[in-house]
Amino acid sequence: MVENGHHDGHGHGDNAEYYSLRAAAMQALLIEKGVCTLDDILTMADKIDSRSPKDGAKILAHAWVDPEYKKRLLADAESAFLELGYDLPETSPKITVVENTDEVHNMAVCTLCSCFPRAIIGRPPAWYKELAYRSKVVVDPRGVLQEFGTAIDEAVQVRVIDSSADYRYLVLPMRPAGTDGMSEEQLAELITQESMIGVGLALAPENVRAS
Repeated sequence: MVENGHHDGHGHGDNAEYYSLRAAAMQALLIEKGVCTLDDILTMADKIDSRSPKDGAKILAHAWVDPEYKKRLLADAESAFLELGYDLPETSPKITVVENTDEVHNMAVCTLCSCFPRAIIGRPPAWYKELAYRSKVVVDPRGVLQEFGTAIDEAVQVRVIDSSADYRYLVLPMRPAGTDGMSEEQLAELITQESMIGVGLALAPENVRAS
């Protein structure tokens, strides 16, 4: 099952030059209207580039230990990010958090380019941008999971969610068994970039080297 990030098709990736020019025009308009300055834009760009999977793991580990926060995160991710000090630029694509459960396993992809929630977890891995992943995950998601060494029960529905220029997705993996006594910081170490994309699962506690 594949779900698009919005109802009107992708509208991205087809013409990289066009979207580069559009971004430049939007930047110029924001500056002209006094919404922000060039320094503001550059500062926010530097902040986004400084983000890494550790930031996403911190957010999702907090959702594991705080059920009320998880509800807010799934309902309005950007407001929940802000609670933990992660502010997104006004022009940033909308980020939605989707939860993996015993019934549904979500996998994120951008079939036409490499749209990714980098404002929270940094740059995408190289394989995420490659055609091999972008094309195969749509037609054979379970095969892709096997390539990553991820075993999903046949009874679990695998749902592929297609990101876009306007919508990005972050996967909340299932909390592993045997983690009840772990601190939030320790739990964050179990959450990998692969598990936040959905090609992997959160690590089992025994697979994390004691610090």
